Amino acid sequence: MNEVIGDAALVTGTIGAGLVAGLFFAFSTAIMPGLAQTDDRTFVDAMQQVNVAILNPLFLLVFVVPIPALGIATFTGPSRPWVVAALVLYVVMFAITMAGNVPLNDALLAVGQPDGEAALRSAREAFEAPWNRLHLVRTVSVVAAFGCCVGAAMTG
Repeated sequence: MNEVIGDAALVTGTIGAGLVAGLFFAFSTAIMPGLAQTDDRTFVDAMQQVNVAILNPLFLLVFVVPIPALGIATFTGPSRPWVVAALVLYVVMFAITMAGNVPLNDALLAVGQPDGEAALRSAREAFEAPWNRLHLVRTVSVVAAFGCCVGAAMTG
């Protein structure tokens, strides 16, 4: 019975990590480079809207569930070293998100609709580069977590 629970937990964690890795990869390779080419008003407006839209039950479920799923798989599933590595990498991504990206998102939302080019430029500069740096690290972390999940599935 523990094996069935462990396998189900690993599959759940793998799917969640894969979905988050895909989302973050898309942001890194398409969305943020595309927005980098826009004017300040478009950038600020778009990121504010994305930051509101992403806070929905489906995303939050997919984003959070890999932590308990991989935690369960650590004790009941196959390939414990791979699963432990996946869990650690996923928690690193989660911590970066909560301690870095989310506060930047909140700060950008708090500026509202800045008036004037200087205010828009300031809001963008305070957000874009720091957010992208943190996002790169969390993307690498969650892609590696997904890879470890796949490794666990292949060796288990």
